Amino acid sequence: MTVENVFVIQPVFGARSESLHAEAVDLIGSAGANYIGSVFQTIREINPATFIGEGKLQELNEQLGDTETTVLFNGNLSPSQTLNISKALGDRKVIDRTTLILDIFAARAVSSEGKIQVELAQLKYIYPRLRGKGAALSRLGGGIGTRGPGESKLETDRRYIRARIQTLEQKLGETERRRAHLTERRIKESVKTIALVGYTNTGKSTLLNVMTGADVFVKNALFATLDPTSRAFEIEGIPFLMVDTVGFLQDLPHNLIEAFKSTLESALHCDLALIVCDASGDYETQIETTLKTLKDLGFRSPYLVVMNKCDAAENLRFPREFLCISAKTGAGLNELKQRIFSMFESDFLRKTLFIPYRDTAEYGAIRNLISERSVLYCDEGAFVEAIIPVMYAARFKKFLQK
Repeated sequence: MTVENVFVIQPVFGARSESLHAEAVDLIGSAGANYIGSVFQTIREINPATFIGEGKLQELNEQLGDTETTVLFNGNLSPSQTLNISKALGDRKVIDRTTLILDIFAARAVSSEGKIQVELAQLKYIYPRLRGKGAALSRLGGGIGTRGPGESKLETDRRYIRARIQTLEQKLGETERRRAHLTERRIKESVKTIALVGYTNTGKSTLLNVMTGADVFVKNALFATLDPTSRAFEIEGIPFLMVDTVGFLQDLPHNLIEAFKSTLESALHCDLALIVCDASGDYETQIETTLKTLKDLGFRSPYLVVMNKCDAAENLRFPREFLCISAKTGAGLNELKQRIFSMFESDFLRKTLFIPYRDTAEYGAIRNLISERSVLYCDEGAFVEAIIPVMYAARFKKFLQK
């Protein structure tokens, strides 16, 4: 199988261009393509037709020669700009950042909901780019940008696409309602939800595995985990639910955020979010990007910043409130669990109960509501050191010791 070669056009607007370019290279690898080079172009004024100057495009066309190369514009292009750049580069395939990310999403979606969200995002993005019989798509061929809904369907009928979008939105609405019911049930059962959020490839899935004993797919690649995963775990005998969510990137297109809003509902309605950062990377950008994306989604829950991969970082000088851990080696995980539990301290009571033997059956009926830390038996009954959820405290009033 031939690996697609990708050349990057990196527009330069400011200081973030280097980090955006590094992300583009990682995205190309995650899409299964081969990065072959880049050109950085300072943008003083956007050309409405081709974004960058036609002279630069002519230079690039000569530089690429006769090689079969896909050109990635590491930003967002209008439909006409995509067509004009492609024409200026000898009808080469031209994609933008959103197309590349959508292609990775299409390859990684596993659940039915994930596949619905990906197809919906692709159709909404491609629909305004269709002209006549799909001139913009006729040059795509194979490779990046062809996964998902399929080229033939897209070129067949614009009305089909509009109808398909409506159908997918209805299906997504049904899954959102089901998730809302599950959220309501967790709230009633007083199960605290911990959401793992943050940049892609910072080790969220690895952290989920080590905290809960799960076996979630882990890979050193951007967007390795696309579908949300929930696993139960305990701290001091108290049950919690940990949810892994899709990762973020700088300048993640707004339509992609909207498309995955239902997947991110678990983060929006969590009791606590852990913002997981790569301590060996540009963690300041990671935090800024994550908080901005969450704010755009209406996030209001408390959060802790967790610096993962501290074993691979140098010069650890993070703010005191940040937690340094290594999901790989297990370092700092006990402190993380203590900090998580301390965030909910007001929701639990540490009390001593006395259970007379004559009331054993009555106590047994509600025993599963609390966490027993120790039990001491005596002639008249048993002393129990317990952690009791405040919402259930009244049911144990009879057994509380003064």
